Amino acid sequence: MTTTTTFTTAATTPAASTATTATATETTAKTATTALTSLTIDQTTDMILSACDAITASKDYLTEVDSRIGDGDHGIGMSGGMEKAKAALEAGRPFEDINTIFKTTGMTMLNSMGGASGVIFGSMFLSGVKGLPPIIELNGYALTVIFRNALDAIKARGGAQVGDKTMVDALEPAVVAMEAIVAMGETDFSNLILLLSSAEKAAIEGMENTKNYTAKFGRAKSLMERAIGYQDAGATSVAIIFSAMQRYVSELFFSLSPQETV
Repeated sequence: MTTTTTFTTAATTPAASTATTATATETTAKTATTALTSLTIDQTTDMILSACDAITASKDYLTEVDSRIGDGDHGIGMSGGMEKAKAALEAGRPFEDINTIFKTTGMTMLNSMGGASGVIFGSMFLSGVKGLPPIIELNGYALTVIFRNALDAIKARGGAQVGDKTMVDALEPAVVAMEAIVAMGETDFSNLILLLSSAEKAAIEGMENTKNYTAKFGRAKSLMERAIGYQDAGATSVAIIFSAMQRYVSELFFSLSPQETV
């Protein structure tokens, strides 16, 4: 499997994807021979916008989570950054490629958010597409590569590992889950609902697991064992982002005709 056959770029055309059974809440609404195999540039923009809206709507919840063991500003910072990212995406669309969507989101967050969250979450979007060829259609393989790149960059920058009570505790399991779907072959990774459902589940489990850890970074580090029992705010944001993306592709799938999904 190579980027020349799995990325849809301005210069290449991917091999045709084999349709698979949709695995979402209303699978009976579609036949088993259809699947949402990829997103257009405009649909990808809408997917990221849905993540922006989900974070903004979770401002109070994220503030509550962070106030238990952190500085209490995560919800304000994330919602503010995502609000500005949404404005930049809406002002900039239509984009020439999917890379620019991620770059716009990441750069806006990096420039508008203070503290570690701005750097980390801005880098998640920016680093994800760094060095990739222009992507004009987002399939499961490309999305997995983007988040693998993001994870590797974040870990290299901050040194966090699973178990350190950070956003990596949700992001790494999500990426590993996506890679497991990709490893099954094109029939499976072509189904974006399956891919993102697996990622969402893994991210939520990773978020829940942070309750069992002491913190290695941030204010919570000073609490030592007293931080056990409380989830990490960064991991919570990651779970919200993956849940929003999964919800978007599921709703999109069931809004399209069978001819539009194969």
